[in-house]
Amino acid sequence: MRLFILSLLMVVGTAYATIDAYEFDDYEKEQRFRALIGELRCPKCQNQNISDSNAGLAKDIKDRAYRLINEGKSNQEITGYMVERYGDFITYRPPMKPSTWFLWFGPFVLTSLAIVILLIRKLKAKPPEPVSVDAAKHKKVEDLLKKLDD
Repeated sequence: MRLFILSLLMVVGTAYATIDAYEFDDYEKEQRFRALIGELRCPKCQNQNISDSNAGLAKDIKDRAYRLINEGKSNQEITGYMVERYGDFITYRPPMKPSTWFLWFGPFVLTSLAIVILLIRKLKAKPPEPVSVDAAKHKKVEDLLKKLDD
């Protein structure tokens, strides 16, 4: 039991040690920082913002954002710097331009294309041929049904 508690304390201690502490001289800068790191996507991780990411690259981006906020840069300037350095992928809301049209319209185009293909296949499908039953089999089925009713 002691070994379990000791190992649990070690795990909790290492998890606590990975929390980054950024100190700000005013509350507004801290709120801007929290909003920025929540809106910037980690280029290394799968659809995770840099606030939630433990990747080294995400830590570098957080450190850079912290430094830029303390230098007096606006959120737009910081986001512009990050986009210039890491590309439009770093934002969850990429700008509307030819290089990002697939991000904006791709899902709608692919869904529409899939619907059209399914409709065409459905319309081209041949209706099932009617099953013909000869008189002898029909009579046999009627006799069996009568026996079940009795």
